[in-house]
Amino acid sequence: MTVTPPTPVVLPSLMSADMANLGSQIEALMDAGARVFHIDVMDGHFVPNLTVGPDFTAAAARVARPRGGIIDVHLMVERPGYLIDAFAPHADAISVHVEADPHVHRLLGEIRKRDLLAGAAINPGTPLTALEPLAGLIDYVNCMSVNPGFGGQSFIPTTPQRLRAIGRMFPGLPIEVDGGIGPETVAEARSAGADWLVSGSSVFGAPDPIAAFRQLQGAIG
Repeated sequence: MTVTPPTPVVLPSLMSADMANLGSQIEALMDAGARVFHIDVMDGHFVPNLTVGPDFTAAAARVARPRGGIIDVHLMVERPGYLIDAFAPHADAISVHVEADPHVHRLLGEIRKRDLLAGAAINPGTPLTALEPLAGLIDYVNCMSVNPGFGGQSFIPTTPQRLRAIGRMFPGLPIEVDGGIGPETVAEARSAGADWLVSGSSVFGAPDPIAAFRQLQGAIG
């Protein structure tokens, strides 16, 4: 059954978590109010980095889901269709990049067939017109606010303009923003229309990740 994330909400990005203490960090964040966890999957081709796979996602889901957690998988992968079945059992939402496959319509349909939320992710340099043909096929838009591939990057200043434009294109559709979300940018992204705000290094790179999460969540209401 499809689970819709609450809104507005900060999504800790588990790419930046302490892998040796993944379960305890998820539990502590959930005790602090976190409900949605973002998992960045990178293949070293679509983006210049390698990250985690289905086994990591399954491990996170085993901790989060029994406590009411939601798993949001972001496939930064060339031709990601071959991975949908591998991640579907452990995910509640999967986003694929409009730049990553010429048959993105088909991929979105395959995600929805598995009773998951289907998201269209878009890079900062891609015109938003690439999203227009996907109306009616997507459950959310993942607007990248950095060039994807690495954590800890700076928020691209033109992102709020893009978030507002996406909101006009798809009224009422949830908008996710991913990259550079921290204390200095979270409120601005929220005011521009972001509903799901992904934060990795600003949470897990802080001396106290739980306090950092609470600060970000508090800043968006």
